[in-house]
Amino acid sequence: MYTLAVKRDFVAQHYLVGGDWGPENKWHSHHYVLELQLEGTQLDRHGYLVDIVDVESHLDTVVAAFRDKTLNDLPEFAGLNPSIEHFSRIVCRQLSERIQAPTLSAIAVTIWENDIAWTRFRIIVL
Repeated sequence: MYTLAVKRDFVAQHYLVGGDWGPENKWHSHHYVLELQLEGTQLDRHGYLVDIVDVESHLDTVVAAFRDKTLNDLPEFAGLNPSIEHFSRIVCRQLSERIQAPTLSAIAVTIWENDIAWTRFRIIVL
């Protein structure tokens, strides 16, 4: 299995809702690190899993939609607590809709909220 990974970092804000999580209930910023992982068992005729330039373009577009924004205010988070679990799922689904390559068998997004906390959402591509 081949895996290609690309990372981006950015700052966004949020505040948690629906429970008592102390300071996390107040508006605050995170320096997020997002890692996109693409998996597949075969390479294309050029010896690539995917076109990395295309992947980076899609990743930059998706990240730009969240950079310097308050997640709570975005339509993707309507009715949701803006946890990193939801965040990784939302970003993974957006990227899986954009990145089209016949060699892909899975796509995963890992989002680090700080030095010790991260979450990953993975989609099997059929």
